[in-house]
Amino acid sequence: MKIEFNHVPVLLNETIENLNIKENGIYVDGTLGGAGHSFEIAKRLDNSGKLIGIDKDVEALEKAKDKLSKFNNIEFVQDNHDNLRKILENLNIKGVDGILLDLGISSYQIDNGQRGFSYMKDAQLDMRMDLSQTKTAKTIVNTYTEQMLANVIYKYGEERFSRQIAKKIVEARKIRPINTTFELVEIIKAAIPNYAKSKEGHPAKKTFQAIRIETNNEIEPLYQLVIDAINSLNNGGRLCIITFHSLEDRAVKMAYQDAVGKCTCPPDLPYCVCGKKELGKIITKKPIIPTDKEMKNNSRSKSAKLRVFERVIKD
Repeated sequence: MKIEFNHVPVLLNETIENLNIKENGIYVDGTLGGAGHSFEIAKRLDNSGKLIGIDKDVEALEKAKDKLSKFNNIEFVQDNHDNLRKILENLNIKGVDGILLDLGISSYQIDNGQRGFSYMKDAQLDMRMDLSQTKTAKTIVNTYTEQMLANVIYKYGEERFSRQIAKKIVEARKIRPINTTFELVEIIKAAIPNYAKSKEGHPAKKTFQAIRIETNNEIEPLYQLVIDAINSLNNGGRLCIITFHSLEDRAVKMAYQDAVGKCTCPPDLPYCVCGKKELGKIITKKPIIPTDKEMKNNSRSKSAKLRVFERVIKD
């Protein structure tokens, strides 16, 4: 069955506005996905401008190529955005004028039941954004120790019943391997007390989120990615990052604060010795969130936060 890529870009107008797009600029969409944001960026570029679209999901990349086929100034790259600096180096690009990172999972990946991201559709436990990697959700569920599983589910899913769920998973896999999404859903349901099932949405939501994040290593490299992205900007260039998870937002916020470069030396020292380097300024003191109208029309936007940083290179 053919899966349509019906992607609704989150915080679209706010993101485009904050990128301050120049017609002849060079821009990067590090999470190309459904290309909703990229389409609007490309529309605003002339023939001397350039857009670099990066995605590690080869299926998403092919769909994006179709959507952006009318433009001739786009470079498509199948890679992990964590490798941003190396990607730009390979393209002989020393600096760009704007970077967008729309983190998390795309609508297409959720809607495509065969990929195993959704707890609402039965499929093999996969959850890989990059189909070339060997580690899958099935690997995690069937090989991690009980303690490792509990830690992942608690840290990345903020699931208060993480220990009970991990215990049930280990008990179940002793009988036979856990291979499908619905098998995992039933195990999770059995681990969560009845009084909690009707109060916090679908009982598998948090655990599936946690396993997806662990499968794709979505959090650990994020801080360094933000710093690399800022260092890749030309003077006055903007970095726009949309997060959907508290840990993502925390990593971005921390990197932005460190990139401002405030001195941490004791006040009695006559000169700075901490080596802090000022890379620019934070444009959004508080994150931009979707309007009530957007949240009503697109439920997946409810947890979205947009943070913006501007590169300032001093002589």
